[in-house]
Amino acid sequence: MSKEQMVIVDLHQLDALFSGEYVDVFALLGMHQMQDKSLQVRCYLPDAVKVDVLDYKDNRKVASLQCIDPRGLFAAKMGRRVKRFRYKLSVQYPHGKVEIVDPYQFSSLLNDDDLYLFGEGRQQQADRFLGANWGENDGIRGVNFCVWAPNAKRVSVKGDFNFWDGNRHIMRLHPSNGVWEIFLPDVQAGQHYKFEIVTQSGDYLQKADPYATRMQCSPHNASLIPDKDDYIWQDQHWLSDRASRHWHAEPMSIYEVHLPSWRRKGWQGEAYLNYQDLTEQLLPYVLEMGFTHLQLMPISEYPFDGSWGYQPVGMFSPTYRLGDTRGLKQFIDACHQANIAVLLDWVPAHFPTDPHGLTQFDGTHLYEHADPRLGTHPDWNTLIYNYGRGEVRSFLLSNACYWLREFHFDGLRLDAVSSMLYLDYSRQPDQWLPNIYGGRENLQAIDFLKDLNCRMYQSHPGICMVAEESTAWPGVTGRVDNNGLGFGFKWNMGWMNDSLSYLKRDPIHRRYHHHELTFSLVYGYTEQFILSLSHDEVVHGKGSLLHKIPGDDWQKFATLRCYLGFMWGHPGKKLLFMGNEFAQRDEWCHDRSLDWHLLQYGSHQGVQQWIKDLNLLYVGLPALFESDHSPGGFAWLDCDNADLSVFVFIRYANNRDQHAIFVVNMTPEVHQQFRIGVPHNQHYVEVLNSDSEYYGGSNVGNSGKLHVSSTAYQNMPFSCLVTVPPLGCVVLLPESALAEGR
Repeated sequence: MSKEQMVIVDLHQLDALFSGEYVDVFALLGMHQMQDKSLQVRCYLPDAVKVDVLDYKDNRKVASLQCIDPRGLFAAKMGRRVKRFRYKLSVQYPHGKVEIVDPYQFSSLLNDDDLYLFGEGRQQQADRFLGANWGENDGIRGVNFCVWAPNAKRVSVKGDFNFWDGNRHIMRLHPSNGVWEIFLPDVQAGQHYKFEIVTQSGDYLQKADPYATRMQCSPHNASLIPDKDDYIWQDQHWLSDRASRHWHAEPMSIYEVHLPSWRRKGWQGEAYLNYQDLTEQLLPYVLEMGFTHLQLMPISEYPFDGSWGYQPVGMFSPTYRLGDTRGLKQFIDACHQANIAVLLDWVPAHFPTDPHGLTQFDGTHLYEHADPRLGTHPDWNTLIYNYGRGEVRSFLLSNACYWLREFHFDGLRLDAVSSMLYLDYSRQPDQWLPNIYGGRENLQAIDFLKDLNCRMYQSHPGICMVAEESTAWPGVTGRVDNNGLGFGFKWNMGWMNDSLSYLKRDPIHRRYHHHELTFSLVYGYTEQFILSLSHDEVVHGKGSLLHKIPGDDWQKFATLRCYLGFMWGHPGKKLLFMGNEFAQRDEWCHDRSLDWHLLQYGSHQGVQQWIKDLNLLYVGLPALFESDHSPGGFAWLDCDNADLSVFVFIRYANNRDQHAIFVVNMTPEVHQQFRIGVPHNQHYVEVLNSDSEYYGGSNVGNSGKLHVSSTAYQNMPFSCLVTVPPLGCVVLLPESALAEGR
């Protein structure tokens, strides 16, 4: 080799590279212009025997690289060439030859504005440049790997494509924001990868990609390079119509589903349904039952089945259990074309401590607080996001936006919002730190929630943002500009707790707890409420809804039907967990299917049919949904009849001539000639009766028309006499409403 072709490399740089100490690896490897204007190519290829440089355009050999160091560094000058060109490397290994496109020849694909917004906590599409994203660099197709690890000494991407060797693809550091990046052309969709992070103390961490859109099945934990997305949506009409929807004045009957256990397949029910199965089975069932919305329990990747998805590790990755991302899109698309909205349970309150996840991601407390009094959940042994850190806020904002944008979800239900609002949530006095004003409010989390809701509603018209919030925090559904949190709806946990407490009581004792069914109307219009009977009420030894009720089977089923009738008549949107609609006897178990065999029995069929008919009445009767948010849409006719445990109330539409009257009897006594007040001097008709034999009842009720008298009663100008069935709920409509088809 001539003197002009000799390559001299600083030995200190080599030692630093091989020991993982060299940070600016792009300054050492790749193609570089030397002081004499010539070009030099350097590459690090452990175990290579021979390396040639090929012109990318015509595959012509340009030069052979010399082995500078036996540990794998090759380099050479490019003869008389002075202009940079795209090249490949022909690499001879002991067992074969491969051609690769050297990643160290490429410039950065990152945008300064994107990185600035990311650091400021105002980036809601960080997933489009962080993680593994397909793209082009100088006309060459490949994947840009990008990860935020500001305190790492070195970061590499390793995987199926480089022998899982963290020394082969060391990433470029952007020092101003701690983001690492490398563009790799020679990779394939579906290949596994991780980030190898060298900490400041010299430890080597193997981390899954926080922005990965596919992950390996449990118990493995690698990320997967995504497929090239070419799904063509067919729900444009739904999205256009959704943008003008005002859900507060529309019916919302939500069916909450844990997809892996709704129904199973296989010889012994051991296999999950996939998204195609769910499209063919779950969607028709939801339509048949008359629900308007599906709510999916968390589907972000989670390693432990028993967490039900509430301890997610792959926030951007739909779980492998049910199929791929395309299948999920097809399922939601089919729901939209059938006019079913789909909500997603989302978990921004905490994350698990799995070592391949976010915990001490770069060797420091990056996503979580360092102080356990701020950063650890004592109840769940999980970690709390640092909502005051801009990059963490951008991570969560981007994740929320990702599910709404990429999968067309119609809203997010936020889990455990109460734990986000209070610094002392479930903590002893010495286990928490006050805010800067000495209070217990988590000011950073509050600010994040307000920002989240404002951004999501602005970016995705017509969605619903729902809070699971169980305290008396004021303004959860209030406007942000009026110091509210900006949610669209809040679960009414007070109604749920009070009404289930009442349900468990023996009928003879219910007279002493009458207020447990009436108290919810005292505060019923302080928020925009959803009445929720969720999965949380039928697990951990709480028993099923049916099991909570005292008495024999006849009393249990009658009481359950009556209670559900009361729920559908009560102001507020409705949410029912799967299995409750046919009176599942056992409490829910995530490891097996619901007990669909129970539907061979008339009593279970009756509850299922009752829910169908309640939904049919609900969606067709404006009185039951138009004024959910207004006190003018509800009035008690009798809320003080504790001795008989009877409740009578009326629901009004915006047009008050349209109304429905509910009579609810929570004891097994029949009441004949029971007088109730009515607003109009016309016949009334019983349109639903939970005690009908059609639903498995004793068939006590009111056949034909109810005649109205001019006797004023219960603050109404007229009244009529009704028969109130035992443990029954009766719904009455004015005859004019039936004539008009309402």
